[in-house]
Formats: sequence, C-alpha cells, structure tokens
Amino acid sequence: MEALKIVLVVLQIIICVALIAIVLLQEGNQYGLSGNIAGGAETFFGKSKGRTLDAILKRITKYMAIAFIILSVALTFLYK
Repeated sequence: MEALKIVLVVLQIIICVALIAIVLLQEGNQYGLSGNIAGGAETFFGKSKGRTLDAILKRITKYMAIAFIILSVALTFLYK
C-alpha cells in the first residue's frame, strides 16, 4: 500500500508541474470583451479552429486538470 501511495504522489507532482507548464504556454486573452465580440466571428468560422496550438493546449489543460483532481481525491482517501 505504501508503494501505491508513493507512485501516486510522484504522479501527482508530475501532473502538477506539467499543468503549470501547459498553462504558461497558452496565449492570454488581451483584447477583453470588445476583442471577443469583434474578432470572435473570424475564429468561429475558421476551418482550422480546433487544430491550432492554443486549442490543443486548452484541451490538454482540461484533461490534465481532471487527472489532477481525481488524483487529489484518491490521495485524500488513501491518506485518511
């Protein structure tokens, strides 16, 4: 049981560092509300919207965050 805890903690640390790096690699939204209204139509109707690097990073961030939460809950139950 102790080996499982150690493996999960190491995995949690790796996911945490990867999540921080992926969030820092993403572009910020600097335009605010006016940029979203004016420039949103151009990216919405673009053919390669889901293939951009930013879209891929957002998808990876979502999955890494879900894995981080699940591991956090699992570790909480294991250490109780």
